[in-house]
Amino acid sequence: MDIKLIRDKFAEHFATEGELYTSPGRINLIGEHTDYNGGFVFPGAIDKAMVAEIKPNGTEKIRAYSVDLQDYAEFGLNEEDKPAASWACYIFGVAREILKRGGVVKGFDTAFAGDVPLGAGMSSSAALESTYAFALNHIFNEDKIDKFELARIGQSTEHNYCGVKCGIMDQFASVFGKKGNLMRLDCLSMDFEYFPFDPEKFGYRLVLLDSVVKHELVGSPYNRRRESCERVAAMLGQETLRGATMEKLDAIKDNISDEDYMRARYVIGEEKRVLDVCAALEAGDLETVGERMYQTHWGMSKDYEVSCEELDLLATIAKECGVTGSRIMGGGFGGCTINLVKSGLYDAFIATAKEKFCAAYGHEPKVYDVVISDGASKLEI
Repeated sequence: MDIKLIRDKFAEHFATEGELYTSPGRINLIGEHTDYNGGFVFPGAIDKAMVAEIKPNGTEKIRAYSVDLQDYAEFGLNEEDKPAASWACYIFGVAREILKRGGVVKGFDTAFAGDVPLGAGMSSSAALESTYAFALNHIFNEDKIDKFELARIGQSTEHNYCGVKCGIMDQFASVFGKKGNLMRLDCLSMDFEYFPFDPEKFGYRLVLLDSVVKHELVGSPYNRRRESCERVAAMLGQETLRGATMEKLDAIKDNISDEDYMRARYVIGEEKRVLDVCAALEAGDLETVGERMYQTHWGMSKDYEVSCEELDLLATIAKECGVTGSRIMGGGFGGCTINLVKSGLYDAFIATAKEKFCAAYGHEPKVYDVVISDGASKLEI
C-alpha cells in the first residue's frame, strides 16, 4: 500500500493534511451465501485494505478523490445529493446511514486508495465502507457508535445506495478482524467467536487464486438468489432458512420451482458444513476442512449456480494436484478460489495452476497468499 501517494494526492487536492484510517478486505473459509439466510459464516480479515486520509473542511460538502480511479467527486449530505459516480456512493451512503441513525457527519475532504483486488471476492466495497464508518465515528461521534452498528451501517449502504442486498458478513469481518484469528459469526443472533487459525502449524498454507474474471453484483443474479431463499423460507413458515432440514425441504418440493429447491438445498448443506469445519479445526483435522471446502464449491457451482467455468477449472486443478481443499470464495460470478494446500505441494500446485489456466484462457491466475490481520483502525504514522 502506497500511503505516501495517498498523502501526496490529498495535499495536492486540498492543500492540507488529515488523519489516516484503514479497514481490510476479507476471506471466508466456508459459509457462502449463508449470512442473509440467518446461518453461520467463518471469515477473517486479510492484509489487503483500503486506506483513507480524511479531514473536516468546515462545510456541509464532502470532497472526495479516488487515487486508484483518478476521479474526483463533490456532494452534499442530504438524500437528494447522491453522487453520480458509483465509487462515491459508498462514501455518501455511509455518511447518510450515520445521519439516519442520529449520528453526526459534517463536510470533510478525503483521498483514498486500496490494495484489495477489485472484483476478486475479497470485499473491497465492505473495506471501503468500514474505513469511512470507523473514521466518521471517530472524527464526528467520539467513537460512540458500537462496532456492530458500524458493520450494519456498511451493510445498509449496500442495500440503500449501491443496490446489493448483501448479508452482514463482509462488513463484520472488516470491522471485527483480529490478527491470527478467523471468526465464526451466527448471522441470526450476531453472536461470534474468535478461532485461532495457524495452518502453517499443521504444515498447510492458505492461498487465493484470482481468475481475473470480474463480477459486478449490482442488479445481478445475487439478489435473485436471495429472493429464491426468501420464497422457500416463507413456504416453510420461517423467516430465514436457518435450521431448515432436507426433510422439510423435500416435503414442499412439489410446491416450489426446481430452481428455488436447488438454491435452498445448497444453503441447508452449507449451514452444516460451517459447523463441521469449526469442529474439525478445533480437532486439528484439516482433511475434513478440505473435504467440506470442495463440497461447498460444487454446491455453489451446481445448485446455487454462482460459479463459472474458470473457477470450476481452478477447483478441478486443485483436486488433481492433491490440494486438501478448494472452493470459490465470495458472492460468485468470478473472483477467486481459496485453497488449503500442504506446504510441500504448494510450489507444484501454483506452477500447474498457472500453466493449465493460461493454456485454457490466455492469462495466468493471480496468486495471493493469505495473512489473517486486524480490522478497522486509525493509522498512527
